[in-house]
Amino acid sequence: MIQRLDPGARMSEASIHAGIVYLAGQIPETLDADIEVQTAEVLAAIDDLLARAGSDKTKILRAQIFLADINDFAGMNRAWDAWVVAGNAPARATVEAKLANPAWKVEIVVTAAV
Repeated sequence: MIQRLDPGARMSEASIHAGIVYLAGQIPETLDADIEVQTAEVLAAIDDLLARAGSDKTKILRAQIFLADINDFAGMNRAWDAWVVAGNAPARATVEAKLANPAWKVEIVVTAAV
């Protein structure tokens, strides 16, 4: 059985199947904020969705981070390092990508165990 959180016509915020939760790309709310604030907002959204799915950040298996500007890597990592639980850092990839909204500096996708 597949469970979907906040299903819409185009996408769901998360899908849960066989003990794994797959989150859609999470984006910041404050469009004029710096990379650290935007990253913190995205990570908070991830925390919220994972909790709704019966999981948490210690169970993240993989994170994919998309930065609009790779020069924001250090700032994004400051927010990430403050958030990630020591000893529970997931496998991770970070790439520069043109994001759908030019005001977004970061988008993060995670997969976690439930």
